Amino acid sequence: MDVLYLLVPMSVVAMLGILAVFAWALHGGQFEEIDAVGAQILESSDAPLGAALDSDQPASGRALEKSATVSINSQRSSP
Repeated sequence: MDVLYLLVPMSVVAMLGILAVFAWALHGGQFEEIDAVGAQILESSDAPLGAALDSDQPASGRALEKSATVSINSQRSSP
């Protein structure tokens, strides 16, 4: 029963902390235009995947996936 003297104030402080973080995110505009961000994914351009990468990065993730798939398939098919 004595532990309630510790747990109740700790839970109230935790609740107030969570509420403060939520209010901060709400005031900072975190929850505005949620639907627009999701629509951006669906309306993406047909630009190649590597177009936005720096020159020191690989051209695209798909090219790496295809090369890995080809090398695995060639290892399986070799006698």
